[in-house]
Order: sequence, then structure tokens, then C-alpha cells
Amino acid sequence: MLNLVFMGTPDFAAVILRRLADADYRITGVVTQPDRPKGRKKTPEMCDVKKAALELGLPVFQPERVRRPEALEEIRKMEPDLIVVAAFGQILPKALLDMPRLGCLNVHASLLPAYRGAAPIQYAILDGLSETGVTIMRMDVGLDTGDIISERRTPILDTDTGGSLFDRLADLGADLLLDTIPSVEDGTAVYTPQPSDSPTPYARMITREMGRIDWQESAEVIGRKVRAFAPWPSAFTTLEGKIFKIWSGTASSEGGSAEPGTILKADREGITVQCGEGSYTALEVQLEGKRRMKTEEFLRGFKTGDTRLG
Repeated sequence: MLNLVFMGTPDFAAVILRRLADADYRITGVVTQPDRPKGRKKTPEMCDVKKAALELGLPVFQPERVRRPEALEEIRKMEPDLIVVAAFGQILPKALLDMPRLGCLNVHASLLPAYRGAAPIQYAILDGLSETGVTIMRMDVGLDTGDIISERRTPILDTDTGGSLFDRLADLGADLLLDTIPSVEDGTAVYTPQPSDSPTPYARMITREMGRIDWQESAEVIGRKVRAFAPWPSAFTTLEGKIFKIWSGTASSEGGSAEPGTILKADREGITVQCGEGSYTALEVQLEGKRRMKTEEFLRGFKTGDTRLG
């Protein structure tokens, strides 16, 4: 039976790990990032892959740097025939890529060579794409530049958020991986080299500050930001000096002549804000220190008056 080592960190990867386990693959080890401090108390917290691995009764290894000789030796002891990687968060050295006889497969949440990098899902929504997908590739020393083995596509719906697309691509990636591994194992897989250049900029890691809304931008761009950054880091502005998160809403090409950021209307239909082009109506919001709620409920306890956002 194939010895498989899994490497990943967030919930996207945890979905794939669980599906591999459900398919009765022999997983000899799970490699993930060390526990990181989170929250106000900075208490170390397990990542989603570690939680899944422990629930499944799988051995977990958490190296600070996977390229260190002692880390490589530990993985070698797992005797991998194949290593599967999904959103691991560290660059794998050549010594590790060459370790398993069948190589290292990566589940990447874009249609490569587009959106190489750490955050392909959010950028696909930010850029207004109508379609995205997942790719299974054989890893090399480049950044998401390895040979493509298989891919599967899915539309990006107008209602999709980063969270909903994340969930769908995780399931799609797990399905595709399970369909692809047998061909890698029996030698029938076809490896297609990627072009050296990507048609899109590198999808760099998302930061919290990237969620800040610039009301000078068009309503369409702001609407995509709200969708892409839900649930994290969330799109936000300020209201009377407090962080004001916008969780959902609608963009319109119609607007007024007011300064961008001006609240044009606030009623049971939402909070409508002037943008650089058009207007955006927030339908679900969260003021700093308060819970998330529909704007109709929020307005019962807050009068916006002539308030501007941002």
C-alpha cells in the first residue's frame, strides 16, 4: 500500500486531509506549522490541519523550518512514497521534493499558471473573474511553477464570498486529488509543463489592512472587496472613529454628487454610501465592540445623520 505524507495548515488543507483518510490511504505522517499565538491573550492555538490529524489519530510533526536537516530526517522516517501538499505555508527544499519516489503533489486553488501564490481565492474575486478552479501539479523548486497533472473548473457566482469559494474549491480539490493519485501511482499521469510567466500578478498573502475600504474606488470594486474578504480579514471602514465592518451589500452604478464616503441614505433597505463611481448599499454590518447584524437592526440603535464613513 502507498505510504502518503500530508503537508498543510489551514482549513482548506484540513478538508483534503480528511478526504484522504476517508479514502483509506495510509497516511504515515502529517506535517504542519507550529502552534501560533492568537487572540488578545496570545495563547498558542492549533491550526485546522493539526486538529484534523489528531481527531484522525495521525502522527503530527510541526517543524519551525522544514528545510532544516533534522526536519528532513524526521520526514524521511515516515517513508513517504508520495507527499501531498495543500497550503502548507513554507517553501519545500529540493531535498524534500526528491525524497518520495512518486514526488510531491500540490493542490492549488487556481487554474495555473494564473494566481500563483498564497491567496489565489481572494484575488480571483477581487479581479472580478467569472471562473476559477483547482490544479494538481507536481512540485518543483519554483513557486507554484511545477508541471500540471490535472485541473477542474468552477464558476464564480455573484453571491460568492471568499469563504464560500474557499469551501467549494476545497471539496473540488479533494475530489480531483483522489481522481489523480491513481494515475500518478500507476505511471499513466500526463505532466504538462507550465509557461514560465503567469498572466496574473503573484497572489501575495492577505493582510488585515488590505480589507480597508477606499470610498474613492468604484462601487463595483468595493463590492468585490467585501465579498473577497468575507470572512477574513473582512472589509472595513470607520464610523465615528470606530472600526465598522461591512459583511455584505450591493453595488449600484447610480450615485450622487456627494463626497465619496458620504452616507446618502440609511433605512430598512440598507446604508447607502457614495463611492468614487456609483454607490454601495451595506446590508450586514458590525460596529467595533458589537455583534454582526443586519443594517435594519443596527439602525434601530444608531442614527447616522449626516455621518461620513472612513
